[in-house]
Amino acid sequence: MSKQNPKSKSRKEPAKIAEATSAVPAAKIETPEKKTFIKERTPEEKQKEHRDGIVKTVVAALLGTIAGVLCFHVYGTGEDRIWYAVLTIVIGITYFIQKFLYPQLQISAKEFKFKDWFYVEFIVIDFFLIVWTLLLN
Repeated sequence: MSKQNPKSKSRKEPAKIAEATSAVPAAKIETPEKKTFIKERTPEEKQKEHRDGIVKTVVAALLGTIAGVLCFHVYGTGEDRIWYAVLTIVIGITYFIQKFLYPQLQISAKEFKFKDWFYVEFIVIDFFLIVWTLLLN
């Protein structure tokens, strides 16, 4: 009785696996393809989405700039305030302003997803912090 070393065992196993898989009918191995339908957009829809994206960015940038100027005039350097509390207040106020402002600009805020709100609020906070920092210097 001879002992098999681990190398010889591993060489024999793939042959068994190959034989086993060839016995299975091909129909059972193949998975049905999922059909996805991509909605074709008309040029008018593309143009409206592009315009809406520009309007969202400009509105968020203006709100951030206004918030930065207001915080500079109200809080000055902000040394006596907790900075993340000011940031949270700005996020909350600008969120509600945008929620009521976009329908007036013919942009449906009800269709916004988390990604859209995150985008516009990021723009607001970015402009807010940049403007406030520039005014402090």
